[in-house]
Amino acid sequence: MLSQTDLGQCKECGERYLDGYYENEWCKSCSINYFKNNFANWTSGNEMIDKFVQEIQLNINNYTNIIFEWIPYNQFDDIKKIGENGFAIAVWKDGPLYYDDIELVYTRDQNKKIALKRLCNSQNITNEYLLNEIRKNPETYGISQNPDTKDYIMVLQDNYCNNCGEKYVFKKWCRSCQLYYLKKNLILNWNSGNEMIDKLIQEMHLKINHYKDNIFEWIPYNQFNEVKEIRKGESATVYLATWNEGPLCHDYYKEKWSRVSNKQVTLKCPYNSQNITNDFLNEVKNNHLNVYGITQNPDTKEYIIVFQSGHCEKCGEQYINQTDANYKWCKPCLINHLKNSTSGIEKIDNLIQGMQSRIKSYNDIIFEWVPYDQFEDVTIIGKGGFATVYSAIWKDGPLNYDYLIKKEFVRKSGTKVALKCLFNSQNLSNEFLNEIKAYSMRTSMFSASILKTHGISQNPITKDFIMVLEYAEGRSFDYWLKKNYEDFDWLTKIVVVRDIISGLKEIHQKQMVHCDFHIGNILFKDISYDTSAFISDMGLSGEIGNIDNTKIYGVMPFVAPEVLRGNPYTKASDIYSFGMIMYFAATGKRPLADCAHDEGLALSICDGIRPEIKESEAPRCYIDLMERCWDSNADIRPSASEIEELLLLFHDVYMYGELDFSDISSVEKAQQYREIKKQINEAEEYRKAHISIISSTENESTNHPQASNVSQILNPYTENLIIYDSKNNDNLKSDCLECEI
Repeated sequence: MLSQTDLGQCKECGERYLDGYYENEWCKSCSINYFKNNFANWTSGNEMIDKFVQEIQLNINNYTNIIFEWIPYNQFDDIKKIGENGFAIAVWKDGPLYYDDIELVYTRDQNKKIALKRLCNSQNITNEYLLNEIRKNPETYGISQNPDTKDYIMVLQDNYCNNCGEKYVFKKWCRSCQLYYLKKNLILNWNSGNEMIDKLIQEMHLKINHYKDNIFEWIPYNQFNEVKEIRKGESATVYLATWNEGPLCHDYYKEKWSRVSNKQVTLKCPYNSQNITNDFLNEVKNNHLNVYGITQNPDTKEYIIVFQSGHCEKCGEQYINQTDANYKWCKPCLINHLKNSTSGIEKIDNLIQGMQSRIKSYNDIIFEWVPYDQFEDVTIIGKGGFATVYSAIWKDGPLNYDYLIKKEFVRKSGTKVALKCLFNSQNLSNEFLNEIKAYSMRTSMFSASILKTHGISQNPITKDFIMVLEYAEGRSFDYWLKKNYEDFDWLTKIVVVRDIISGLKEIHQKQMVHCDFHIGNILFKDISYDTSAFISDMGLSGEIGNIDNTKIYGVMPFVAPEVLRGNPYTKASDIYSFGMIMYFAATGKRPLADCAHDEGLALSICDGIRPEIKESEAPRCYIDLMERCWDSNADIRPSASEIEELLLLFHDVYMYGELDFSDISSVEKAQQYREIKKQINEAEEYRKAHISIISSTENESTNHPQASNVSQILNPYTENLIIYDSKNNDNLKSDCLECEI
């Protein structure tokens, strides 16, 4: 029978694929052997060159790496010199070697256009010289030699300008040719009549480093119409206007210049600017990315800076970036809009203002103080060890920016939210405030897979503080599953756990750890058959005000053995918890719910006990992956990325038809995929045949009375576990066979 371990190993050499390369079956060891076996089929005629090429090939680490080769000079056709720096372009007949991740073999990209760089007087070449050239040109295909001059040649990607030979800065955009164009067409044809201005324009052109950079120029004042004053400040007046011809832009696809006509711009007219000052020049230089140029009012003779349309029409402040300008989203206007919404509690207001100051975009969640009388239809929906959760209707609703139509802030009235009432939170300790701040900052960093937070409130009677959270209608995983069990087939199970691990991967990619990952913190968007899930309680599941970092929190069966022993939470401990979530998805049963959650279970978990699952209940490939996740050895557990990749494979293979299998070039791979589909089909048939039995097994009567489904302090059950110190025990094992209570 095919195992998940077999799937993760190379069928040729048996070594495990590097993380991320399972799907395309790229094996580093086999690639190195492929290159070694080919060494006898080529030579440069220079032993030092041969060893140099071989060494680079043997250091390959990724299937996308460019394969550095010795390339005979007769492989090049249509050689054409470009520029004056020893460059040429040519066609490489056989083309570069690369790994085809569809056919799963090394092949060549024939008739490839490339660039050749002649290394002058390089007949006696050294390793150091070659390494320096490769450092300067990392995208190098290899090395060749002119048979007439004996000069060596670097074979490069076609990233060099066909006109001057300079390396393109971006695709087919050449900085040198652009500067030449500007000098020929702008500087010579347009003149401000002011030597300092003309010198500034030339200086600004030298700052151009990308084809999208603004082209700074002298703009005649008669080019502007619809001039409208929007702000009169202490040092300048700001106007909005339309520039008739518009700015000069480079279309690198068509490789030509054109103007964007009728462009809205901002005109900033400093007072008494008839004479150019250093302050005027410095403002232009410091804002060169947002400035189109300079003009002059013919009546007042004042010089004017022409900005992108970058100033708010309401307050006159400059937009942070062009996206904000396009959507007319202004952060100062937002802060001004919120300034009267305060709690009256200095520490809370400082927290909220600090959170709001971090807003950077029109689509960021706005964290705010929400008066408790804004909530109606408050209904309890859950109670944990450290908080009670309610559903409620927020009458005014959260503040959002309508960037499509109104271009202003609007509230979504009647929004349903979740209220997390934190026990014993009346006293505002710095630890509590930092925890709220950290939670809110974390949730604002993630995509839709992480539950968002809208703000904070306070119960006027108990004085407990309340987190105002996005509401998940489907509630927790166990609640949702009870409502949808009959339809929770194996395809859906795989989709759900894949979505959950995708959210966890996002958390881990930001170098964070969840620390309390269990089915109660997996929430579903809708109670109906909708599989959109959120991860909740990012760092907000502990005891309020506790500053003892040695406290262990969680639902015991979901807590990794190393954490029970007193070690810190890690990404691997989150993966252990995910293994238990996989078990729940497969069986519908809470892991180890028939045991008392006490010191005996803590010892048993350290001793290697895990939930039991029948072979027929789940596909073998799924069980193997689940067991790797909850392995006692944290180093053996897969990463979130690897799990996501395998679950995506299970999903895709299950959807394959026979034609899809016949399209797979590798017979062995096709057999592996058929086996995966067979396993999933068998598990689905078992599920259908036992729905009535399975759905009745998960009820409160099967749970041990001392089994807890909510997070709690676990230290009373773990205090007597021996904490191994790896520094003093070279033979430290992942299990806890010697633990004694």
